[in-house]
Amino acid sequence: MTLCFFSAQYLPTVGGVERYTYNLARRVVRAGHAALVVTSALPGLPHHETDAEGIEILRLPVWPLMHGRFPVLRPGRDFARLEKLLWGRKIDFCLINTRFYVSSLYAARQCAGRGIPAIVVDHSTGHLPMGSAPLRAAGAAYEHLAAAVLKHYKMRFYGVSRAVCRWLEHFGVTAEGQLYNAVDPAEVRALAHAPDAADWRAALGLASDAPLAAFVGRVIPEKGVAELIEAFTAAAVPGAALAVAGDGPLLADLQKNCPPRVHLLGAVPYPKAMQLLAQSQVYCLPTYYAEGFPTTFLEAAACGCPIVTTRTGGSDELLADDSFGIQLDSADPGPLAAALKKALTDEHWRRTAAARTAARLEEHFTWDAVCEKLLALAHSAQN
Repeated sequence: MTLCFFSAQYLPTVGGVERYTYNLARRVVRAGHAALVVTSALPGLPHHETDAEGIEILRLPVWPLMHGRFPVLRPGRDFARLEKLLWGRKIDFCLINTRFYVSSLYAARQCAGRGIPAIVVDHSTGHLPMGSAPLRAAGAAYEHLAAAVLKHYKMRFYGVSRAVCRWLEHFGVTAEGQLYNAVDPAEVRALAHAPDAADWRAALGLASDAPLAAFVGRVIPEKGVAELIEAFTAAAVPGAALAVAGDGPLLADLQKNCPPRVHLLGAVPYPKAMQLLAQSQVYCLPTYYAEGFPTTFLEAAACGCPIVTTRTGGSDELLADDSFGIQLDSADPGPLAAALKKALTDEHWRRTAAARTAARLEEHFTWDAVCEKLLALAHSAQN
């Protein structure tokens, strides 16, 4: 079979949807099938290639709106050439990531018109974050319109968590089930404990026993990084440090007034980020973005790093109660500081939380299990 994945953004752009697409596509290839990823063009990358994993990649021309976070397909000669290449082959099944990208609507229309079985996998539990109230209203209206288009083309919907499936009901959509976000725990641990692993405390100039908190992800306002820095400073745990691994539009502002013992690392290669998690006492994600099921939760669990987070999509599916991890109702720096202090100073809680979360991860959230379900859906669609 040939499975086609539409993902508006893809590697080397780093994010949850990008890694979701990559991990499923490479397991499809390992299972003996063909995987084609259709994504947005990026400067310096070819429009068409096959990577070292055997994944074929088509990058369609786009206008990179919202600093590239909302790419819009750009018609023209290159687009027509790639479109002919894309639809000139036999595609047996299509997975369309997220319901609101223009490329998702394009994929749904093409699949419906060509009789290609397709599903939409959604990754969020809220409307797109926008600035002002009028922009938020306009964004929400667009999302409802996009959902109506997908329903018109009779798309089948899945979510990366139960929370996402509940959110889809807001658009009058009944999801058929979950295709969970996942990790390969053994692979993550191999990277985290590689023979040449970075010694992050030494690199940051910390004592070997210094308590270390970590954030890994995009440095954007809705991830709560500014609130995390404020809360970490207020927690005032002796000798502790906070490492923020990631790049984004907020980074430059944070660097201007960075408090002592807060280390803004910028973009960090994936293996080094996993090593940071494995060497930290706590991973903290005080997001107020409508996350579907953050991959970093699963990576932290695989690395044995306890989690402090705001309640977001999928968090309660991994963190069943406070013995698994701390979930807060908001990113308010006061409660966040108290949670960080507990995580950085209570060794018994950390040990218990890490063990319970790792066990839950192995049971429910692995790529092998998700790929098996995806291939079963693709096979059943052929009958």
